[in-house]
Amino acid sequence: MYYLRTLALSFGLITIGQAATFYSASLSGSQEFPTNLSSATGFAILSITGNTLAVNLNWSGLVVPASAAHIHCCIAPGANVPIAVGLPDFPSATSGTYLQNFNLLDLAIYSPAFRAGLTAAQAEAKLIAGLDSGLAYVNIHNRTFSNGEIRGNLLPVPEPASIALCAAGMLGLVGFGRRRAA
Repeated sequence: MYYLRTLALSFGLITIGQAATFYSASLSGSQEFPTNLSSATGFAILSITGNTLAVNLNWSGLVVPASAAHIHCCIAPGANVPIAVGLPDFPSATSGTYLQNFNLLDLAIYSPAFRAGLTAAQAEAKLIAGLDSGLAYVNIHNRTFSNGEIRGNLLPVPEPASIALCAAGMLGLVGFGRRRAA
């Protein structure tokens, strides 16, 4: 978490004093649906601070330059769903980095299918709920893989306090088990 916060601070994605929620994904062809044999890889870090979504996406090894990238929501891994948020000005390259901030209260960032009948605040809540539940993914498309060459399911990054609490619970269970065995 410290690394992600430091990275976000260094890119100006958040400022000191703001609480951010982070999501990450490792991208590969094996996570696409249907899967493919691409050897390309990628890594995405998303952070939400207030009403701002910051996207940091790195990739390499695409077979041909990217034609588009998107955040899709809301469906369980192993299935496809329409675009939630398009990533405009995505570089047409086989490797690179994409950094962009989005105002989650700007209804125009959401695809028409995702935002149908929703206010901007409702679309924001729907996207955040999908991210928090692990029901969103990011993928990169190109002309060879029009459905996506690489994809990664976005998962919440636990806070250090949550990790410490989980570790304390696990140690307690181990201690209880040993005491009971004795």
